[in-house]
Amino acid sequence: MSLASIKAKRELEASQKNAVKHHDELPKEPFNETDMLLHWTNFAERLKAKGQHIMATYMLMDDPVLEGTTIKLQLPNESSKVDFDNNKNDLLGYLRGHLHNHDVSIEVQVNEIVESRYAFTPQEKFEKLKSINPALELLKKTFDLDV
Repeated sequence: MSLASIKAKRELEASQKNAVKHHDELPKEPFNETDMLLHWTNFAERLKAKGQHIMATYMLMDDPVLEGTTIKLQLPNESSKVDFDNNKNDLLGYLRGHLHNHDVSIEVQVNEIVESRYAFTPQEKFEKLKSINPALELLKKTFDLDV
């Protein structure tokens, strides 16, 4: 270590302290739910492209709701909530930057009913479609179709 390198290190630290903005100085531009949903979906698509399908699935499972600057998302169980919370920092940074508002926060709630919205087995898929169009039951009976 030389005196010049110590001096350079101190100057670098001083310039970094000046570059850090306080929370009051960060942008707080207003935005609406449509803007938030657009950036939310864009980020989920970027995650899919990177191969992070689980986080993208959590994001697209249910449309988030905007209340002030808080984004409220419902997930089907506690484990998905914990996983989402562990990985939401990149999402928050992205949203704060693109929405130009650093007061944005995400609140995750567990809602067991959300889980029933998704059909995985053929029978569940048929039941979901039948709830949308009851005529499918008649079609199944008429042609003696299996599910």
